[in-house]
Amino acid sequence: QVQLVESGGGLVQAGGSLRLSCVASGRTFSKYAMGWFRQAPGKEREFVGAIGVSGGYRTYSDSVKGRFTVSRDNAKNTVYLQMNSLKPEDTAVYYCAADDKYQTIVRGIYNDMEYWGKGTLVTVSS
Repeated sequence: QVQLVESGGGLVQAGGSLRLSCVASGRTFSKYAMGWFRQAPGKEREFVGAIGVSGGYRTYSDSVKGRFTVSRDNAKNTVYLQMNSLKPEDTAVYYCAADDKYQTIVRGIYNDMEYWGKGTLVTVSS
């Protein structure tokens, strides 16, 4: 069993930066691909970025490519989402997810993902 806890959300002005963290419990973190997703009010959940078990593979949605970076530290059981040049449309609850299949995360197959965090709210003011 893996529990995921996100942190780092908050209120930031447009153009600013935030770094989200997702800490995983358990000793099998390094076996899971990790992903970040977000859901804005009144909108469907969407894929943001993913990282493979060793960090060698990374995938981003077009809406965040070049502004957001996913990284991980397997020694700390933590995955990060560095968000730069934030825009008001980035406002959402951000969730991390874990699955042993990278493609499950990249393809956003939500029902198949093994573990989810409870989310952290990011608000970007204009």
